[in-house]
Amino acid sequence: MTSRIEKKFAALKQEGRAALVTFTMAGDPDYETSVAIAKALPKAGADILEIGMPFTDPMADGPAIQAAGLRALEAGQNMIKTLDLVRAFRQDDNDTPIVLMGYYNPIYIYGVERFLADAKSAGVDGLIVVDLPPEEDEELCLPALRAGVNFIRLATPTTDDVRLPTVLANTSGFVYYVSITGITGAAAPDANRVAAAVVRIKRHTSLPVCVGFGVRNAESAAGIARHADGVVVGSALVEAVRASLKDGKATGGTVSAVASLVSELAAGVRGARMKAAE
Repeated sequence: MTSRIEKKFAALKQEGRAALVTFTMAGDPDYETSVAIAKALPKAGADILEIGMPFTDPMADGPAIQAAGLRALEAGQNMIKTLDLVRAFRQDDNDTPIVLMGYYNPIYIYGVERFLADAKSAGVDGLIVVDLPPEEDEELCLPALRAGVNFIRLATPTTDDVRLPTVLANTSGFVYYVSITGITGAAAPDANRVAAAVVRIKRHTSLPVCVGFGVRNAESAAGIARHADGVVVGSALVEAVRASLKDGKATGGTVSAVASLVSELAAGVRGARMKAAE
């Protein structure tokens, strides 16, 4: 059976453009607002949603995403509510792929078998678990694949041609290329280096390659979209949430602040591939 992720990339290939992949944190700044944000994103131009699973020790995340996770946890977000968010989203949208992103600990505590069953029934399409290397595939990656959930692996600038086949061995859905070395939101990616990296990764896989970390605006999104199959934006969106808050709480402008930025990013992504084709 063809997954939502496969269907989405096939459709975008027909359009001749890259995907816009958006990251927001489940429960940030509260459960109801995060559901409203998720529902607004496809209408604003997001093609695939990454939804963060908040965790107390997010070692790969920069200050913006760490703060988003903390806001969510303080508002009472947990794994049950994160899966409820996906169910709420699926009431109105059965087509947009959803990828849960985070760390293994909350999944382990929830119980792997229970988590995969509940995630699949809720409408989750893929997982990105940043602290599980390929050597630990028996923990979650292989059970996820057996459950029909894509397991999306990260490749980085330090993932050389010797290591890459190991990283890609059980990867499905797409490959997430981390364009910079370091934490999320730390620096802007270099489009030429990204282009070379995407070419190198594609020598090893037929999967789409999406590029993230450091993409903040329509211009940088367009630069990446000319070379990659997808552009991932996270820190800029959670920062838009933070900037919209008053005394740490959602305001009437919170959802629209995120949707407005996504619309700008989507315009950059959609325009980029057309320019490249001219």
